[in-house]
Amino acid sequence: MDSYEFNKIAGALLFTALVILSLNITAEAIFSPRMPVKPGYEIAAPEAPASGGAAQPAVAADEPIGPLLAKASVQQGEAAVKVCATCHTFDKGGPNRVGPNLYGSVGRDKAAVPGFAYSAALKSAPGDWTLEDLNKFLANPRGYLPGTTMSFAGVSRANVRADIIAFLNSRSDNPVPLPK
Repeated sequence: MDSYEFNKIAGALLFTALVILSLNITAEAIFSPRMPVKPGYEIAAPEAPASGGAAQPAVAADEPIGPLLAKASVQQGEAAVKVCATCHTFDKGGPNRVGPNLYGSVGRDKAAVPGFAYSAALKSAPGDWTLEDLNKFLANPRGYLPGTTMSFAGVSRANVRADIIAFLNSRSDNPVPLPK
């Protein structure tokens, strides 16, 4: 191969590199990404009322749960808690997941599962899980206990909450007597 052929090959390679470099610079100038001032996405959340009080719960849990518990179905409650099973277990001696094991939760202290790291809000909540407390918590967990780490939005239908409470009550060594 003579030097003339070598110069043509080297020239073709250099010309190709020059074209690719100029295309890269042009594309970078046209399609340069704009970096956000603050990384992440903004999540629209309801604002607190101007009066300075806490936001109203998304569902009304003020109605008494007793009459609904008299008609509650454990089987329907078992079907309703399938969404809860992603974070909780319901069997005696079951493991904690993202949330604590809920076996025996009705009538138990609010932060009593050993080995589970409860939020400060739940640790400071006084008393046991009564039927009314469970109703209010299931309706709107963050409205009932501001600062809880439970990210569940709540159950809006009172009859479904009653079914869930009846199911949770059935998962106990000593179930609490439900209203008749």
